[in-house]
Amino acid sequence: MANPTEPSATPDFQNHERPPVPDIVMARGVLPFFIEGRPVRGRLVRLGPLAEALLGRHAYPPGVTALLGQAMALTAGLATALKFKGSFSLQAKGEGPVGMLLSDCTDDGQLRGHARVDAARLDDSADAATMLGAGYLAFTCDQGPDMDRYQGLVAIEGGTLAEMTASYFDSSEQLASRVWLAAGRTPHGWRASALVLEKIAAEGGIPQEEQESEEDAWTTALALATTVTEAELLDDALTPEALLLRLFGGEFGAERIALGRPRPLSYGCRCSRARLAHLLTGFPADDLDHMAEEGVITMTCEFCNLGFHFDREDVLSGAGRA
Repeated sequence: MANPTEPSATPDFQNHERPPVPDIVMARGVLPFFIEGRPVRGRLVRLGPLAEALLGRHAYPPGVTALLGQAMALTAGLATALKFKGSFSLQAKGEGPVGMLLSDCTDDGQLRGHARVDAARLDDSADAATMLGAGYLAFTCDQGPDMDRYQGLVAIEGGTLAEMTASYFDSSEQLASRVWLAAGRTPHGWRASALVLEKIAAEGGIPQEEQESEEDAWTTALALATTVTEAELLDDALTPEALLLRLFGGEFGAERIALGRPRPLSYGCRCSRARLAHLLTGFPADDLDHMAEEGVITMTCEFCNLGFHFDREDVLSGAGRA
């Protein structure tokens, strides 16, 4: 198969081949779980080698790479809790040196993300709030042009991405939820993980003492989850099942930790020559002239960081138009 980033005999608008990116699938990328008899459920996200494949394609400073890794793990954890067809995305836009952070995950687990960074303004040791600056987080579920798009917005508040997400949960009408996020470079490459806990709504009419017991169980689960360390979340040798038992088994009993059906995650850049060719047809000829270098226009996908090359004359003659 010809490299779809380069011109070929196939008309651009018909070239939908996937570019040469890693074909990686984490079959157990997301592990749902719940605690039997308690109002607690959650998901443990482990990107494993997929994190290195996604994050390693960019030359972001380490602090930005870690922030993007956390964002992608969080997006996977939230997306897999929904029943939808399309994509779920997290976008952060602010006035800081990381002006934009974007990650999205499709209903079948295709994950991708990227950031826009002003390196001259960046202190790589700064926390997430400083890197992003004043702005907002947007959580969006997009099911295509024939369905209404759901979007929730919240101001960026808190020092970490997990704290910012907690602000969103607190301001929304969703179930009580908390997240713990980790991303970092290990001896095996970049890794990223998320632990998501949700309080299941109690049914109406239950006695007051049972309500108090359920609230105590939720408070206990939060306290136990808070003990999780970044090292535990990123350790490939520590299985998700073992980590959940370590966190919750001692207090609630190993027999109560019930596991759901694992969800796959995969390398999810959806760029193609056809998509980018269509974008080029929207530019006037003068802009295309400025974009061309030695007769070639290069468009780089922000997600997979691959450059697609187009012959300028082909674009101007309408070869990229459907």
